[in-house]
Amino acid sequence: MYKQIGILTGGGDAPGLNAVIRAVVRTAIGEFGMKCVGIEDSFEGILGETHTQKLTLKSVSGILPRGGTILGTRNRGSFVKNVNGVPVYPEMPIGEAIANLDILGIEALIVLGGEGTLGIAEQFHKRGFPVIGVPKTIDNDLAATEFTFGFMTAIDIATEALDRLHTTAASHDRVMILEVMGRNAGWIALHAGLAGSADIILIPEIPFSFDSIVRKVQSREAQGSRFTNIVVAEGAMEIGKSELYQDPGTQRLGGVGDYVRRKVEELTDKEARCVVLGHLQRGGSPNAFDRMLGTNFGACAVRALASGETGKMVALQAGTVVTVPLDQACTSIKRVQVDGQLVRTARDIGISFAAPKESRLADAVGIDPRFISAETSHPLHS
Repeated sequence: MYKQIGILTGGGDAPGLNAVIRAVVRTAIGEFGMKCVGIEDSFEGILGETHTQKLTLKSVSGILPRGGTILGTRNRGSFVKNVNGVPVYPEMPIGEAIANLDILGIEALIVLGGEGTLGIAEQFHKRGFPVIGVPKTIDNDLAATEFTFGFMTAIDIATEALDRLHTTAASHDRVMILEVMGRNAGWIALHAGLAGSADIILIPEIPFSFDSIVRKVQSREAQGSRFTNIVVAEGAMEIGKSELYQDPGTQRLGGVGDYVRRKVEELTDKEARCVVLGHLQRGGSPNAFDRMLGTNFGACAVRALASGETGKMVALQAGTVVTVPLDQACTSIKRVQVDGQLVRTARDIGISFAAPKESRLADAVGIDPRFISAETSHPLHS
C-alpha cells in the first residue's frame, strides 16, 4: 500500500477537474489512509524547484462546484516535443522528475489529462513509476471511454447560447453562426445542435459545401422562416479544403465560423453574424453529471492504485468504471459516425449537415435534402 500519492492536472482546463481532485483526496485519506500531494502546473511542478501543496480533507472542502483546477494546468511543457507531427519524449526531464518525486516521498501518481498529458504519464509507467490516468477532454473524443467529464457542461453552455441566438436571429431575419470547440470530432456541435434547434450543423466528419448551406437557407425562406441558425465545430472543413487556424503556423484552430459568415452573406445577400463560444465552454461550474462522473473517476483511480494496478486509465464503459491500459487509452479518436443514430435523427427532424451530396441528389430526384445521407445515394436508408 502506498503511503503518499501525488495528483496533477494537465492540458486545458475542464469543468469537473476539482471534483476529481476532491474524490481522490477523500478516498485516499478516508478509505486507504494515504497522504496526498498536489503537484502544481502539471508535470512542470516536479522539475527544478518543485511546486507542490499538501492536500487534506480541509483543503478540498467546497471545491466540488468550482470550475478550473486548484492545482493549475499547462497545455505545453518540457516533457514532450512535436517533431514532424509525432510526439517525442526527451529522457532528461522524465528522469529528473522521477528523482524529484522520490525526494518528495511521492510513491505513485494520478494524472488527469487528455491525449498529450496521458502520453507523458505512460512514459513514467514505462520507467517503472506507478501511474493511473483519468481522462479529461470536453470534446468527448477518447474511444476508450463513453464519456469524459466536462463534455456535458460544454453541451449545456453551447445549447444555452443557441437558445439565445435563436431569438435574435428570428427578430432580425439573420443567419446566426455559433462556433464551438471540436478539433477532430463534432460531438459538442452535434449534441448542442440537436438540443438547441440548429438548422445546420457543420462537423469535421462531414465536409460541407456552401451550395448545400445556401439551399437550406433558401428552403427555409420559401417556407416562411427568414432566419437560420448554424452551429459549427472549430475543426469543420469545406469540401476539398483543410481546417482553418487563428494564425498561420500555429496549431490553434479558429476562424471557420467567420469564414462561413462571410460566404453566407456573399451568396445569400442576408445579414449574418458569428459568435465564437471559445473558452466559455470549458470555464465555470460543472453541471451535476460532470460532478458525478469526476467524483466516480477520482475514487476509482485511487482504488485502482490501491489494488496494485498501474499504467492504466479509468474509463466509463456500459455504465461501469473500468481500467484500460494507457497505451491503448488514447490511440484512437472517437469520431461521429456519419450514418449513426444521432446524425440520422438530426436529418429526420430537418437538420442539414451541408454535405455536397445532400444538394446534388435532391436536385436529381426531387426530394427533401434532409433525407439524404452524407455517404449513400439511397434516400431514407435505415
